[in-house]
Amino acid sequence: MYLQVSGKQIDVGDALRTHVEEGLSETISKYFDRPVDAAVTFSRDRHEYIADLSVHLPTGLSVQAKSRAPDIYASFQGATDRMEKQLRRYKRRLKDHHRNRENPIEAIGAQSYVLAGGQSEEVEPDTLQPVIIAEMETKVPELSVGEAVMQMEISGSPLLVFRNEKHGGVNVVYTRDDGNIGWIDPLNT
Repeated sequence: MYLQVSGKQIDVGDALRTHVEEGLSETISKYFDRPVDAAVTFSRDRHEYIADLSVHLPTGLSVQAKSRAPDIYASFQGATDRMEKQLRRYKRRLKDHHRNRENPIEAIGAQSYVLAGGQSEEVEPDTLQPVIIAEMETKVPELSVGEAVMQMEISGSPLLVFRNEKHGGVNVVYTRDDGNIGWIDPLNT
């Protein structure tokens, strides 16, 4: 398993790094026997530590969990517990999707842009062109609708853009205000 442990303005010592490696290996090995990639980032917000876990599973999906606590070890344990709950909830579906899939999940590269937020009402914009603050490379995975919903839920995202493996078109699943899941499937004509 490839594991990256880092801290944002926090020195992550060997003891914490070893604790994270052992704890994460133990948790993930309950559900997957193949190696995975994981990143754990610690940060501090006033009197609390924040542990942010991101684990790339052998099925091609990713799980993310985050936790806050006054102690850095407790924040990691909280995030690990959340991740384990997600894996336990989706274990059967993860294994079923992985068993049916002959090839790993493929993804195409796409550009992602961060645009400047709302302008002040007092200042009239000169143009309707948005101001690009940042450009990033992102991946758009090719998934079934069920896999997309599962990926969106286990990553904690409010929406997911994906290529529908049935017809190759770009689709979106999202969490609606009423708690249900919405699915956008444009006509591919």
